[in-house]
Amino acid sequence: MTFNPAAETARYIDSLGPEALQKAANYTSGGHWMLLWGLAVSAVVTLIMVRSRILDRVAVRFEKRGRAFRTWLIAMVYFLSSALLTLPWTLYEDYFREKSYGRTSQPLADFLVQDAMGTMLFSIFGGLFFLGVYALIRRTGKKWWLWSGGLGAAAITVTILLSPLLIEPLFNNYKPVPEGPVRTALVEMGAEAGIAEDRIVMFDGSRQSNNFTANVSGVFGTGRIAISDVALKQASLDEVKAVTGHEIGHYVLGHVWRFVFLFSGMAIVGFFLTNLMYDRVASMFGSKAQIGDPEGLPIIMFTMSLLFLFAQPLNGVIRMGESEADDYSLRTVNLPDALAGALIKTAEYRYPRPSAIEEAIFYSHPSIERRIRNAMEWKAKGLEKAVR
Repeated sequence: MTFNPAAETARYIDSLGPEALQKAANYTSGGHWMLLWGLAVSAVVTLIMVRSRILDRVAVRFEKRGRAFRTWLIAMVYFLSSALLTLPWTLYEDYFREKSYGRTSQPLADFLVQDAMGTMLFSIFGGLFFLGVYALIRRTGKKWWLWSGGLGAAAITVTILLSPLLIEPLFNNYKPVPEGPVRTALVEMGAEAGIAEDRIVMFDGSRQSNNFTANVSGVFGTGRIAISDVALKQASLDEVKAVTGHEIGHYVLGHVWRFVFLFSGMAIVGFFLTNLMYDRVASMFGSKAQIGDPEGLPIIMFTMSLLFLFAQPLNGVIRMGESEADDYSLRTVNLPDALAGALIKTAEYRYPRPSAIEEAIFYSHPSIERRIRNAMEWKAKGLEKAVR
């Protein structure tokens, strides 16, 4: 009997059952609408921040302090105030909605503590970043947006290097994969890719999410593969190897630099368009702050949020990297059915059969149907070679 990749792909996806597929479709399409509602929330927060003049009061109160301190403090107050104003939306979007779909079992108190930690870190470092942006606006004039894009590239690179060491351990416990067949297999795979044994770890991802996840981080020989305990509990040895092969692919193929260039380019274009749109958006919200005034940060942030919404199709660059990582796993690990089995475990929160338009605009990964089909076609080629 001839192996049929299309039929095998359909079999994998249909194994979820119509109820699970419908639930995944609802969850995924709802997430797309959340982007639009999130922008509306951002508009309301911006209006409140501008009309309340809270940042203007901070500027007046600390007028005699140094410009750098005042700028950083204004940005800090903005990020903290914004987080407080959006807390009801954050609770719905990131907690209660996830809870209703069975995507998390995290206690509410733990979620709030971690959200507060994340908000504080983002406020501190976000304040430092915009301290740099406003300094560049003053010193470089009309080309500030170009220099700020470079600052964004530097910030992204530093975050990639330091986050696994300083930030991620604040939210999860990272430890070596326990001794056994899984660890033995992963250590061997890591060694072939130049990833040290102590850089292949597991983390308690189940603390926040029930999603089947893994990730890769690091550059310049500091590669680290981190696999959620959810994946290790739910997957077979072959599935873990296939997923790890995918993550190693990201590292070996240098995808992190592609993302740095992508996000840096997005930052440059985003700041450029913000520069063009600022006065009109500020007028719309009734703000009198100039683009070089830290009090105008809410206007900059709303404009960037609006531009981010329209930048969704750039997900295509990320999808390309995900496809390349799948191919790397297939070439090096050669476990197409295991890769398909692992992918189908992610279908509960990523509908596997989106329309072409939906996938092109919203999906950061190729559709699961497309990825499984790719694995089955790889398998078909292997079977053809075996027959010859």
